[in-house]
Amino acid sequence: MLVDISMPRHPHSVYDAFVIVLPIIFWAFAFPFIKLGLAELSPINLAILRLFIACLIFMGIKIIKPRLFSPVKRADIPALILLGFFGIVVYHLGLNYGEQFISPGAASLIIATIPIFVVLLAAVFLKEHITKIMVGGIVLSLSGVVIISLLGTAHATLEVSYLFAAFTVLVASIMGAIYTIVGKKMMNRYSPFSLTAYVFLFGCLGLIPFLSKSLFEQISHLSTQGWFVIIFLGVFPTVISYVFWYVALEIRTASELSTYLYAIPVISSIISYFIFQDAITIYFIGGGLLVILGLYIVNQSRKKQQKYLK
Repeated sequence: MLVDISMPRHPHSVYDAFVIVLPIIFWAFAFPFIKLGLAELSPINLAILRLFIACLIFMGIKIIKPRLFSPVKRADIPALILLGFFGIVVYHLGLNYGEQFISPGAASLIIATIPIFVVLLAAVFLKEHITKIMVGGIVLSLSGVVIISLLGTAHATLEVSYLFAAFTVLVASIMGAIYTIVGKKMMNRYSPFSLTAYVFLFGCLGLIPFLSKSLFEQISHLSTQGWFVIIFLGVFPTVISYVFWYVALEIRTASELSTYLYAIPVISSIISYFIFQDAITIYFIGGGLLVILGLYIVNQSRKKQQKYLK
């Protein structure tokens, strides 16, 4: 999720609430739907089909409404390919693999640490200052991730496969942060919609080496539910949510919107409970509170820092 562009505020309205809340709901649904998709597809094939649908939609829009796109600069193509591969392909592969072994709620909480890694990467590459309060918030959130990973569900174990799965989701979170930092630097040359489309279209070329016979075999046996899951993931949490999120960034600051992201793990955990009857342990609740508290501390500290710099 590319979530670091500040724009002037507009008056509150039903329209504002709609474009902000809709992506949050769809992203929350993505985690349990990924779990459903993994029942019939491998992590790689699930990512390929989901991103293929998203790319088809972007290509269709490019053909029908070419004026919506900023002209692509040839010199930027290598950067777009790398940004798309790591920020989109590696992100989804890591998340899909992880959800084979950990619950959708746990995965959504680990992914919620993206703002933490944005702060760390911004300090390294953008020379942004990190305060002691931010460090405290980062430690709290990462402590919460460790608790969720080790003790978060009734099925949590210390097996290598389980711990590695939690680690791959954490890697996905880091990829999401890299996507934010690099994408922010390219925003002065492309509109948000254009940058998203180009990143998907160029980045997904990196999926070509992962194509295999198993993809076509699994497609041939895909159930009606499986097709529904793939289409839902490709259309709603991917294309529509990304586009609506950029619309939201035009009417609210990034600091305001980041607060809404805290709702994703909560909603996702509730959905997962009803779909999979995933037991929510006291450790999951405690770890989740640490993640959200840490994110809140970091976010508030950034807002104060930005206000001071103005």
